[in-house]
Amino acid sequence: MPDLSPSADPDASAPALDTSVIPLGERALRGVLDHVVAVGDEAEATYLEVKSFLDMNSKATAAKIAKFLLGAANRRPGEAARHFHGYAVLVIGAAKNSASGVPRGTEAHELEDRLRPYLGPQFPAFEFGRIGINAGHEVLFVIAQPPEDGQTIFPCHKSYQGADRRDSMEDGAIYVRGTSNTRPARSGEVLSLVERSRRGGKPPINLELQLLGTIGRVDRVDEVLETLRGFEEERFSEQPTLANDAFASTSIRLASSIFGGPLSAEDREQALAEWRSKKAEHIAKGRDHFLGAAMTGAGVQVVSRDRFVAKPHLILTFRNCEVLDYLDPDDADFEKVIEPVLQSNNGPLFRQSLDYSSLRPLPREYPVTWCTLGKNAEVVLTPESFRPNVPWTSDQDDYVIIARNPQASSVEVSWQLTEDGSDSVTSGELRVPTGPLVDAADLFQSVFLSTD
Repeated sequence: MPDLSPSADPDASAPALDTSVIPLGERALRGVLDHVVAVGDEAEATYLEVKSFLDMNSKATAAKIAKFLLGAANRRPGEAARHFHGYAVLVIGAAKNSASGVPRGTEAHELEDRLRPYLGPQFPAFEFGRIGINAGHEVLFVIAQPPEDGQTIFPCHKSYQGADRRDSMEDGAIYVRGTSNTRPARSGEVLSLVERSRRGGKPPINLELQLLGTIGRVDRVDEVLETLRGFEEERFSEQPTLANDAFASTSIRLASSIFGGPLSAEDREQALAEWRSKKAEHIAKGRDHFLGAAMTGAGVQVVSRDRFVAKPHLILTFRNCEVLDYLDPDDADFEKVIEPVLQSNNGPLFRQSLDYSSLRPLPREYPVTWCTLGKNAEVVLTPESFRPNVPWTSDQDDYVIIARNPQASSVEVSWQLTEDGSDSVTSGELRVPTGPLVDAADLFQSVFLSTD
């Protein structure tokens, strides 16, 4: 990166701006920034606008950014494609011989919320980038998507009266990018945009989906859990009755302190009866913890071929499967699989009363959700976008998918996709092989009873 201090030589030859690249990612954005620092406002073009400083929390700034995005969206696709593959970039916090930036802290979703009243609900998504300058400042980049044939005209949806008349915006006005600024469209430009909207729609969506990880197959889960419960009942039944017996177990001594004295035969029988009455609940919770901690997580990789998809909503249905929360194997807890007969306020009962899945630290607007619906597992993906030919991948520590039939060598997966601003539904099916069949007893031994 060049010397950005005021002493930098203003006569040094400016680095050529490579507009054959897609302006996404730090390397490409640094190239744009270098060029702006070298030539300043002279860098501005139909695909590039520069602001030396903006107060990112002001209404005036929101209006200026919205105006740029509206102008970029109302370009002609053929002309726009000559530079940056049709993208357009607004640089905030840079000027000739200077890249002082703006204070850190601007979040893309907060900026989008402030822009939405001007852009309207059907406006295409935009990209957001940043390059740090120092501990407190960064240069920001607002990156407009390439315009496409078949797109509608994008009018302004809200008026704004700026201190400078050139910054004002009118509800219903159509703005376009000029050589170095954004201005109201002239009659010929409006007619050109009308023609753009008539030239066919977007090409059909072509998705390639791949499962990451495996769909698990486990045999004898219920049998193993029943056997382990039998061991717990037998262990409890064989324990001494008196809490002060020299051979009494820790759980008996703990129960003695809770009940205020030695457990009578009647107390023990009552505790056992209550434990038996909750069998179905205990097994369901124990099974989820067992498989969630013992099985490997799964994820999905999606590639949209030659097509940008804005704000996709992709539903994947795994037929005859169930989906469980993935748990780190280090968190495997025997007593969360097999509930002890005796419990205390500090023991398993208290711990299991918590919904651990609600405590998982998921980011705001996390783009992956999952649930079991009837006999099927459903995973929903809602990322900001699918970029053309760029893989989008979900994490493999979200969920575990288990085939209900342990003998199934593959499962059927169907999917449905919708995108923002379109009523069309794209769907497809694929068959995914399952993982190797494992015995529940071996699995339990390796995760919950291993001494390694």
